[in-house]
Amino acid sequence: MDTPGSKPQLPELGFYTLAGHAESPRELVHEIRRAEEIGLGAAFIGERWNVKEAASLSGAAGAVSESIAIATAATNHSTRHPVITGSYATTMHRLTGGRFTLGLGRGIKPLMDMLGLPVATIAQLEDFAGLMRRLWHGETIVGHDGPAGRYDVLRLLDASFDEDVRLGLTAWGPKTCALAGRAFDQVVLHTFFTDEAVQRCAADIRRAAEQAGRDPGAIEIWSVYATVCGDVAPDALLKKVTARLATYLQLPGYGEGLVKANGWDPAVLARFRSDTVVASFGREVIDQVATADQLEHIASILPDEWTGTAAYGTAEQCARAVRAQLDQGATGVLMHGATPDELAPVVDAYRKVVSG
Repeated sequence: MDTPGSKPQLPELGFYTLAGHAESPRELVHEIRRAEEIGLGAAFIGERWNVKEAASLSGAAGAVSESIAIATAATNHSTRHPVITGSYATTMHRLTGGRFTLGLGRGIKPLMDMLGLPVATIAQLEDFAGLMRRLWHGETIVGHDGPAGRYDVLRLLDASFDEDVRLGLTAWGPKTCALAGRAFDQVVLHTFFTDEAVQRCAADIRRAAEQAGRDPGAIEIWSVYATVCGDVAPDALLKKVTARLATYLQLPGYGEGLVKANGWDPAVLARFRSDTVVASFGREVIDQVATADQLEHIASILPDEWTGTAAYGTAEQCARAVRAQLDQGATGVLMHGATPDELAPVVDAYRKVVSG
């Protein structure tokens, strides 16, 4: 469905609202409206525990939109009671007329440690997905004792519920991709993936879906692709690419996962982390506190191969690079690190690329 006055919607193109470090959640209102205006098909909400709480942002996105799909990518199942999460998703489902996807993730260990919660296991996420689907179809669950937890009674307080709410999962490893294929409707991959990594994930997801008796073609697979359009100022480029990649790499477990998924050299990651500038951040997040000088130094120690897994250049060059992600097995491309205002020329160029 297209919003009146907007350009025809491209369901295979999406963006992250409030990408990275956001000063004000109010910026989401303009971004969502602008995204619909230029024809983006999906808006993804990444949760940070500052001014980016997922349920609040989801409600705001739903309230100011008419056609764009809205998904969390991601929130964590263990930070809310299952009934609260089920109610949140059902509320969003009805608020948006079925445009919402509850996207879950395993969690980042340092952040989960801060809450005294473990990183989610495959078994917990699969069990939790089953609980959600049962609750959304009006079931009262008595005496549940499984990987997702022990509960005497789980029930949404409306016996008439019979909702097919979509479930999403952020994934990159073979086991998580297999889980996505057999139990989820949407999969969001990761920024700075090589083409080979996207191909491998897409194949793992579809193979698992087929083995589970599901339609592999019905599962959305979103490639997350950093998109830097135009002649971007050096400091902005450092923020959009260097700071974001460095933040992923500095996190214990997270950096190793990204390196492994791409088949990169772990020795390079070790040298990166032992660098005096990188080590000086300690527990502070690089993309929130690094200065331009620090980011310039970090850029000099990151291999071009690692920062090259993104779309750069003119609007047409970016559009062709984005379109090429669909050839790797993705069904959609989540253009990361850019606002709808910045993406507007890319979207226009993409229409020309696919039409001619």
